Amino acid sequence: MSPLDEDGATRSGGRTDTGGWPTSGPAGPETVGKPKPRSAARSRREKRLRLAARVGVAFLSVLALLITGGGWSYLRATGNSFTQVSALAENEDDVIDAQAQLGDENYLIVGTDTRAGDNAEVGAGTVEDAEGARADTTMLVHIPKNRQRVVIVSFPRDLDVTRPECSGWDNQKPGYTEDVFPSAMGDKLNAVYALGGPRCLLSTIQRMTGSTINHFIGIDFAGFEQMVDKVGGVEVCVSKPLEDGMLGTIIPEAGRHKIDGKTALNYVRARHIYGEERSDYDRINRQQKFLASLLRGALSSKMLLDPGKLNGFVQAFSKATFVDQVEPNDLLMLGKSLQDLESGAVTFLTVPTAGTTSYGNEIPRTSDIQGIFQAIRDDQPLPGEKTAPAPPPTSEAPVPPSLTAVDPSTLSLLVSNGSGISGLASSTASEMANVGFNIYNYGNYTEGNATETKVRYSPGHEAEAATVASAIPGATMQLDESLGSIVELVLGENYQQVVNEPALVGSPITDLAPASTEAVELPSDLEHVNAGDDPCAV
Repeated sequence: MSPLDEDGATRSGGRTDTGGWPTSGPAGPETVGKPKPRSAARSRREKRLRLAARVGVAFLSVLALLITGGGWSYLRATGNSFTQVSALAENEDDVIDAQAQLGDENYLIVGTDTRAGDNAEVGAGTVEDAEGARADTTMLVHIPKNRQRVVIVSFPRDLDVTRPECSGWDNQKPGYTEDVFPSAMGDKLNAVYALGGPRCLLSTIQRMTGSTINHFIGIDFAGFEQMVDKVGGVEVCVSKPLEDGMLGTIIPEAGRHKIDGKTALNYVRARHIYGEERSDYDRINRQQKFLASLLRGALSSKMLLDPGKLNGFVQAFSKATFVDQVEPNDLLMLGKSLQDLESGAVTFLTVPTAGTTSYGNEIPRTSDIQGIFQAIRDDQPLPGEKTAPAPPPTSEAPVPPSLTAVDPSTLSLLVSNGSGISGLASSTASEMANVGFNIYNYGNYTEGNATETKVRYSPGHEAEAATVASAIPGATMQLDESLGSIVELVLGENYQQVVNEPALVGSPITDLAPASTEAVELPSDLEHVNAGDDPCAV
């Protein structure tokens, strides 16, 4: 029997805890505070609500510190460090165009809902309710090499994913076990963490996004209850009173409010707000707006530089995190590189989905997600983004990527004619075969005419594509995730009808033409929040 049930929860002695929510709750906020008998199921649901609140605030708080950089010099001076765990993926075959991502910083930040240790003392429930830990909140923070913007992408916890082969994870150590679980389709994203921990979750996200994830921060909520209070509260804006079917009244009236920690917990965790119909997606939207407001406050008033506020905040943070490839000095240097960043250059996105499976998993719109992350990697404009100033000009020429030539007979080469010249694919395929290439097929380009001659390839086949490009003067390289093991040579209108001997096997290829970058058409319904927008502005 699978160690996970169909809803993604860890099995434990006949009990299950999906981390989900009931379809109905108390009649409304007027029932809050009135004594009434509690069933065991209701008691567990309320414990899950308290738990999710602290996870949300812990998660949002670390992002504020990460992006502003405020106070990491203090943390370094005190000699504090973080609990280190193994999270970064050893196999980078799923990374797209790794050379082009050099210098980018990608932080996978995960809020977990473990119930062991101190967490059971602050209302999270106990391990009798549910063993292990789930990834209640997952975000990927992308900071490009030029440090001109920050993009934060949220992943629904019930996202339907294929789990890679993973070692077991014991959150109480924390550490990995000797158990090995095979790859499986149809897992919830939060269940991937429950079974295989940080490394398994990071591998899953890296495969989905193609991003080189070079930092991991996991956050447990113990010690974070007072974080919002430590920074003096956070300003939010609501268009109507915020009433939740289980939590009661969160914000009693419309307008701008500066909320304390207790109210903030409910604000970021609520999933049964009257008038909201999308549960986790509405909660993600509120979390993003909350963090945007927290960032605006931190960037405008420098509140995180106040030693009195900073001391308790940073101490609690350092005790409640477990990381890989993160040290105080790393965050200090990152903070310094971002110190002139305006809040309008911070954009939040949510990966799009297309309904649910029969067992309640959110179906990812895979092609749209791939396009979104290509646009992020290529520094293309994003919806609602207020682009930061361009970096100052430099006289240094960009260093071309260096790839090693492979044996051309090991390729599967498709030659496609987009030049408009009849018979060119056939003749070029013959010439490519004469210099050693293995021809898979040839024919007309499926997209019609092409202006440029280009070599198209999928992730992991950069060296094969470069070997083809070395034989075709002026050919550019273009990533296409749909090609699999096939490398496609597209003959464009600028094709010179010249085929040279390819680079010698094992030799470096450094004289490639600049990569072809075509603008990605982003989905029109892509949900986004910009940190520079005042939610109360008309």
